[in-house]
Amino acid sequence: MAGTRKAHAALVLRWLLACSLLLPLLAYAKGPGGPVLVVGDSLSAAHNIPVQSGWVSLLEQRLRKDMASPPAVVNASISGETTSGALTRLPALLQKHRPAVVVIELGGNDALRGLTPAQLEANLERMIVLSQQSGAKVLLLGIDVPPNYGPAYRERLRKLYADLASRHRVALVPFFLDGVALQPSLMQSDGLHPTAAAQPKLLENVWPALRKLVSG
Repeated sequence: MAGTRKAHAALVLRWLLACSLLLPLLAYAKGPGGPVLVVGDSLSAAHNIPVQSGWVSLLEQRLRKDMASPPAVVNASISGETTSGALTRLPALLQKHRPAVVVIELGGNDALRGLTPAQLEANLERMIVLSQQSGAKVLLLGIDVPPNYGPAYRERLRKLYADLASRHRVALVPFFLDGVALQPSLMQSDGLHPTAAAQPKLLENVWPALRKLVSG
């Protein structure tokens, strides 16, 4: 009888050990659990291009390609959105979707409307805190404005995104439109919105940082 009990205990121990080794692999295969929530403006809302061509749709395709059980992608971006408007919407979005990752792509419309960097920073900071309190990881996408805003204002904008990322230990893409904004062939006639051809480049700007969040 004692020998039988010892054999059973050894079998249970081996089973528990095997499970402990498999859990990390299963966690990666299934993804982080909750969806990726993108909260942005027209740059993420596929402004004036087919929705399926937008970088957020391309992200969904990339996740399906690279992960066995990819997270869903919820695009809560609205053309014309500001940090103030998004901050108002965010609590309900967090409660409804329970995201594992929140991507914040905002600030351009605030700058165009003359919002001070301090106000912009305060709104973004509150969004980061709310997202983290909900249990989500955060990816912040930095912006820039046209040269006519002046070097001091542009530098203040760049610095506030870097400061927020450092202060709250969140992932940062310093300039979301890097490699696109200064390429006329990749911008629509308004000079503000990327074309459909630019969307893969936008995804490539975001992907390295986002991949770590969804697989970590």
